[in-house]
Amino acid sequence: MSAFLQQIINGLSIGSVYALMAVGYSLVYSIMNFSNFAHGGVIMIGAYIGFFLMTAFELPFIAAFGLAAIGAGLLAVTLERIAYRPLRKRNAPFLYFIISAMGASIFLENIVIATIGPTFRTYPRVFSTTPFQLGAISLGRLDAVMFIISGLSLLLLIYIIEKTKTGMAIKATAYSIRASTLMGVNTDRIIFIVFGLGGVLAGVAGVLFGMKYTVYPQIGFITMKSFIAAVFGGLGSLPGAVIGSILLGVIETLTAGYFSSQYRDLIAFVLLIAVLIWRPSGLMGKITEDKA
Repeated sequence: MSAFLQQIINGLSIGSVYALMAVGYSLVYSIMNFSNFAHGGVIMIGAYIGFFLMTAFELPFIAAFGLAAIGAGLLAVTLERIAYRPLRKRNAPFLYFIISAMGASIFLENIVIATIGPTFRTYPRVFSTTPFQLGAISLGRLDAVMFIISGLSLLLLIYIIEKTKTGMAIKATAYSIRASTLMGVNTDRIIFIVFGLGGVLAGVAGVLFGMKYTVYPQIGFITMKSFIAAVFGGLGSLPGAVIGSILLGVIETLTAGYFSSQYRDLIAFVLLIAVLIWRPSGLMGKITEDKA
């Protein structure tokens, strides 16, 4: 029983980071009706910013963490202005947005390889490796920090969405951009804010994931897991993205713990195929015809 609980705790830790990534997908999808595959590049850049601030500039963790989140947010809104806004102004088909997002992702990955190099880099140790003991269960200090920071970040996002005027405008724009524009909502500003929020969360996730594992140019590939989690929970649904991410993290750790770590990625993609076949809208999403 203790081994099972240990796997659940490990799954909650990694699932919380998946959730930070997945809500970025869901935020953009709910507004602009396409999957922002450049999100992985933003996460990767956030991880590198945090790493170099802590190593080359020797900034403390809190300062590097905050600046990495801000840097990733600025990158996200810059990508929106350069890669997506011109397409929005021309009312381009959604397929063009996806192609542009994939191009931006490939560009970010290769510019890092060309300038920084493909070498794997390890964050300096910030927290003690001595775990917390809860009876027979061990909880790593970094895992606890990941869960707490992820939880606080998601709670802050929920507060912004549910309790502020900007959040009300985001929900209105997600329901209908055209109607929101007619009601006086500056949808261009809302889209800017949504990309900024998604980028900040991507930066947070990038630093936490980099600290847990390593930093390398292809780290953005991990966002495929968050995309699967967003689809599982229901694209466009923030609660669905969080629930799907937690479930995916737990399923992965149980698979690795009781079967083999080689099946960890396999089970994620099997889950994606199963959801697309039997419940395309996900756990909490809504069926739509135009979104892709």
